[in-house]
Amino acid sequence: MNQTENTTVQEKKYTFPTDFWWGTAASATQMEGAAYEGGKGPNIWDHWYEQEPNRFFDGVGATVASDFYHQYKEDIALMKELGHNSFRMSISWSRLFPTGEGEVNPQAVDFYNRVIDELIQSGIEPFVNLYHFDMPLALQHQGGWESRDVVARYVDYAKVCFELFGDRVTKWFTHNEPIVPVEGGYLYDFHYPNVVDFKRAVQVAYHSILSSALAIEAYKESGQAGKIGIILNLTPSYPRSRNEADLHAAHLADILFNRSFLDPSVLGTFPSELIDLLKEQDALPLMEELDRQKIATHTVDLLGINYYQPRRIKVKEHLPNPKAPFMPEHLFDYYEMPGRKMNRHRGWEIYEKGVYDILTNLRENYGNIECFISENGMGVEGEERYRDADGSIQDDYRIDFIAEHLKWVHLAMEEGSNVKGYHLWTFMDNWSWSNAYKNRYGFVGVDLTSQGRTVKKSGHWFKRVIEEKGFVR
Repeated sequence: MNQTENTTVQEKKYTFPTDFWWGTAASATQMEGAAYEGGKGPNIWDHWYEQEPNRFFDGVGATVASDFYHQYKEDIALMKELGHNSFRMSISWSRLFPTGEGEVNPQAVDFYNRVIDELIQSGIEPFVNLYHFDMPLALQHQGGWESRDVVARYVDYAKVCFELFGDRVTKWFTHNEPIVPVEGGYLYDFHYPNVVDFKRAVQVAYHSILSSALAIEAYKESGQAGKIGIILNLTPSYPRSRNEADLHAAHLADILFNRSFLDPSVLGTFPSELIDLLKEQDALPLMEELDRQKIATHTVDLLGINYYQPRRIKVKEHLPNPKAPFMPEHLFDYYEMPGRKMNRHRGWEIYEKGVYDILTNLRENYGNIECFISENGMGVEGEERYRDADGSIQDDYRIDFIAEHLKWVHLAMEEGSNVKGYHLWTFMDNWSWSNAYKNRYGFVGVDLTSQGRTVKKSGHWFKRVIEEKGFVR
């Protein structure tokens, strides 16, 4: 058998269901722009950029972003051209309520109505997320997620969204990656308000979980017939070895970074070991009498899974300074596996099987909840060097990344996992928090000077995958 014949024999067709959700994801702050237009109030990102522009790559803020606010019709037409049947977006809380509460901004209502209608008319189902890191500044001044009153304002905001858009939107999400504002804003100093305090971080996490349950309760009480869920960045924790100490360290990392949100969102409970750990650190959050009942009763219908990289863990090898503020890393060390595959632009390991392990865990331990891959993607710096003579980015590395992850999704489906779709992060290159435009993620390239759009090779490939309901690999 020659080499060509051998390659052909080894190829396999990965076929996905006709109703599989194919699309992309984005967020308001990262794509809309128009930060000071249309009656929008400032959020924490607008404020932080004004205060410390040096904290953002190349000093670029989200003021313009990818200009979706002005170019949404052209962008949605391009989504349609590339075969999308779904698109996950978020609503800007401070666009709808400039101070986070009070009177609704009619210009925002008009904008989101036009976007939702344009998507539906293009055959693209809108998946709408309520909170994606963008606390209205006025509410941050009231304590942000540390404040019980802000939880109540969030529920008011959610109710208005359901009333305004729920006649057309049937896929809702309460939060995207709620642990990230906890980590970034209250532990590791990469989001505003740049606090380093484990106990305050726990309160923020708890109120985020409670707000999700209360928003789910409000949605169910609205009588609308859709589904409501949450989007979690689930990062499997792999031990360095089968040694008992390494296994326990990975278990603790999993409890802190995955199960802290996954268990209450899906099962309505908190891991007992997490509660014990918080007690040991005198970090239990302030709770009210009926909270646990609300969380237990109002779990998600649908789970979005954001997966980018694994977490590799080993036992803590050196005791932390007793005067240092407590951090999760006081319980374990990170471990760099020799020979790991890397996206060196982003500094992240590429481990495609991780998505299969997540789906298997959900099938075996979380009732096989209906789920989808709500983010997966590859950020690359300096993509211009891959532009061909016709002006298209030849991003074969992104095609390989997506295909290899989809192969593991397909295997999980064959084994019975209840996974219904795949959304790439993101549709077009967009602004990425403190990284700004350092790494590009989109199927569509964006020229930051002209705001022109150019479809990359991966975008054309993804269109064929959708049309053919799969791919050969």
